[in-house]
Amino acid sequence: MSQRPRNLPAEERRAVTVGAVVELAASQNPSEITTAAIAKHMHLTQGALFRHFPSKEAIWQATMEWVAERLLNRIERAAEGIDLPLAALRAMFMAHVEFVTEHPGVPRMMFGELQRAEPTAAKRMVKTLIERYQQRLHKLMEAGKASGEVAASLDSEAAAILFIGTVQGLVMQSLLAGDVAGMRRDAPRVFDIYCRGIEARHETT
Repeated sequence: MSQRPRNLPAEERRAVTVGAVVELAASQNPSEITTAAIAKHMHLTQGALFRHFPSKEAIWQATMEWVAERLLNRIERAAEGIDLPLAALRAMFMAHVEFVTEHPGVPRMMFGELQRAEPTAAKRMVKTLIERYQQRLHKLMEAGKASGEVAASLDSEAAAILFIGTVQGLVMQSLLAGDVAGMRRDAPRVFDIYCRGIEARHETT
């Protein structure tokens, strides 16, 4: 962190803590991030950290809440004012990719939470994020059907799942390749293939 977060208001200190977790997750396994590592990254003692969070689990929950709010706001803003559903979907796809490129630690944390067997608050938040995301996509798919831009026979629920899965696939491959920024290069071509699969002009008559 570039600034030592001392003497900050409680809410701002919590936000700085979340930012520290996201930064750390970009360079190491999230499951190995300890409260000691977070405090050291922030130039604080663990005692100071726990004055704002009762536990490590509370820090993780706050981090997942931050991710959900920022990602959903990002994709909503991207689609705002775009009348054509397919164009709105493209804008959302690119916005999601850009979000991950800016915060490469986020997918590491999300995948890690979903792999946990126990029903943690952070895991529930990730599941809620995905559900809300799918609902927004489903609405756009249905709007595309109504406008004739999307195939009338499209399974909107499955298409929404595939949309998110396509982004996740890009993310996984970029992490494996150690080239997160490469998603910006690949995303337009990948979305074009996805788009051709749901466009009305490809529907069999």
